[in-house]
Amino acid sequence: MNMTMMMCQQPQPSLLQIPTAGGNLPLLRCRPQKEKVVVVMGATGTGKSRLSIDLAAIYPAEIINSDKIQVYEGLDITTNKITDEECAGVPHHLLGIVDPEADFTAGNFAATASLTMKSIVGRGKLPIIAGGSNSFIEALIDDQNYEFRSRYDVCFLWVDVAMHVLHSFVSDRVDRMVDAGIVEEVRKMYNPNADYSKGIRRAIGVPEFDSYFRAEYSSSGDVKYRDKLLKEAINETKMNTRILASKQLDKIRQLRNVKGWKIHRLDATAAFQKRGREADESWAEMVARPGEMIVNQFLFNISRSRSFVPVSGDVRRTTKRAVEMVGATL
Repeated sequence: MNMTMMMCQQPQPSLLQIPTAGGNLPLLRCRPQKEKVVVVMGATGTGKSRLSIDLAAIYPAEIINSDKIQVYEGLDITTNKITDEECAGVPHHLLGIVDPEADFTAGNFAATASLTMKSIVGRGKLPIIAGGSNSFIEALIDDQNYEFRSRYDVCFLWVDVAMHVLHSFVSDRVDRMVDAGIVEEVRKMYNPNADYSKGIRRAIGVPEFDSYFRAEYSSSGDVKYRDKLLKEAINETKMNTRILASKQLDKIRQLRNVKGWKIHRLDATAAFQKRGREADESWAEMVARPGEMIVNQFLFNISRSRSFVPVSGDVRRTTKRAVEMVGATL
């Protein structure tokens, strides 16, 4: 049976349909004190972009990139930028917009992301921040002036994959990047006098190839030696990517266990151990649906919710397994 609920005394409430297991619950609600933001975290290669797109298919949302290297223009293969096709029509911000020679700091990100969030919520949409640079996210959330916390409620989702499985995946991904043309891409911007501590040249997959390109640059005729340098560069790229993933995981645990951030863990390991349709089904059951359920609870908390009407009126129902998994993450 439907119920109509009046939640506050402010004028001009709007009608919101809250998805429930038994149907939609009409609710008269008023604009809350805080806006809502979702942050999708995780180590490199765990599927943060995929989950953010999954969520944007349910709610009217726009995505803000929080990867400190993907913010730069260029090196799309090397930096694993999401493609236009993968974006599925969802607007993305702070992606490939900064001069590759410039320095874009955590402070720059916090300032730019704050303006972008205001613009997104001004259009009545949900900001979803997704990326692996946890230092950028930390600078935004825990700014010295406490502006973010005073303005926004935040829901943290952590896409996690068992490290041994992830290490294998990112190593295979580097091989796919080589097949896709990473060597040629990095060669085009190679500069023997480049500073690898600034701009986009900090990206994993750029400094690792310096010795190889330096041999090419000197017109060395020793083909075997150059081949050896190329293999070393690829292996070093794999190793440094695995090291980055471990550091990112350590940072998330620090934010959760030391700083007390309420971060909801979604275990995607099973999806990474399968292929094809089985992998997609596992992702839906273990990551996408539980993530949607957590965000649903966050957005439609009656006591302090903002109106985010799902894109489709027929919201997908979670399976019993998904419900049990969400309970385990809270």
